[in-house]
Amino acid sequence: MAKSKSYTHQHAIDQFVLLWGEMASAWGINKTMAQIHALLYAETDPLDTDAIMKQLSISRGNANMNLRNLLHWQLIQKVHYKGVRKDYYTAEKDVWNIVAILIRERHQREIDPIRENLIECLEIFEQNSEQLPEETEFKERIEDFIEFLEMFDRFTQALLPYINRKNLKFLKHLVKLAEAHQSLKSSKSAEQSDT
Repeated sequence: MAKSKSYTHQHAIDQFVLLWGEMASAWGINKTMAQIHALLYAETDPLDTDAIMKQLSISRGNANMNLRNLLHWQLIQKVHYKGVRKDYYTAEKDVWNIVAILIRERHQREIDPIRENLIECLEIFEQNSEQLPEETEFKERIEDFIEFLEMFDRFTQALLPYINRKNLKFLKHLVKLAEAHQSLKSSKSAEQSDT
């Protein structure tokens, strides 16, 4: 149950909530959902729906709908206090888990449907056994796209379990390897253009 805060603390929370809400569209989340998440992330103690509504100046319906979505995404949890009938909410505080959840959700909502639609598009070519060269070329481009999305899916599924603080050393090493590979590739390209 929320305690009073200093002006500085409250101002920082307000700024964080605004910033998180503005970034929401980049993460595939609506602004209010992001602001509720930001508020619950910033608060030490769980908040009830009334406190969330008051802090963000939103309606009960808007608050309830977005709280349900956040619960579904597993970005927040309900907290129950003995003898209190209201539901309280708190956010996942581990930023690594938050990012992994957002990646998983965006993948399911965006990448999977694109791949399914491309497969349906590819089926159009299956209806015609004889294809013109342009059709064959276009079909191959769609197959390349599907192959890329399938590899991206495998990469994401393989990497997501490792996105956490305890694997930070491993992740930094992985990034260094990728950067070294890119640097080597850039150096070779520069050498070839000089000759």
